[in-house]
Amino acid sequence: MSNNAKPKLWEEFKTFINKGNAMALAVGTIIGGAFGNITKSVTNDLIMPVVNIFLGGTDFSDAKIALPRMPWVEPTYETVVNAAGEEIVQEVQNYLTYGNFISAVINFLILAAVVFFIVKAMNKMTEAATRKEREEAEAAAAAAAAAAAEEAAKNPPAPPAPTAEELLTEIRDLLAKK
Repeated sequence: MSNNAKPKLWEEFKTFINKGNAMALAVGTIIGGAFGNITKSVTNDLIMPVVNIFLGGTDFSDAKIALPRMPWVEPTYETVVNAAGEEIVQEVQNYLTYGNFISAVINFLILAAVVFFIVKAMNKMTEAATRKEREEAEAAAAAAAAAAAEEAAKNPPAPPAPTAEELLTEIRDLLAKK
């Protein structure tokens, strides 16, 4: 990279930062992360309990299917402590946790719906503001046209100046009368 490219790239970066794009992106990311937590809570704490009623009261986020172990793969074991405080050695099982995936899809759909309604409201507000500005501009143009028409009625335009030919003809006629 040449020495010329570095200052140009640096200037472009400074311009990007100064335009506010980076700050708007950072704020949007932070708010989006916090909003993601809210939608996750809505899904897990409000929607999924209602869905669980129809699933027989099971915790849907823990819904999973145990995958079989292939016969040629040696099983692995882990030691766990049961409720009585005894250590138990058990085989480690591999699970397909589809409940978490469905919760994530529901979170996404809620977030997408909320963003849709926010964008729709923003578009409506922008359209209303644009319509108001357009109406104000049209009213100002109409007022200016009315003022110009009124001024023209008060001060009729002066008759057009005679052409050189008309002046010469008039002078000739005056001289001919003398």
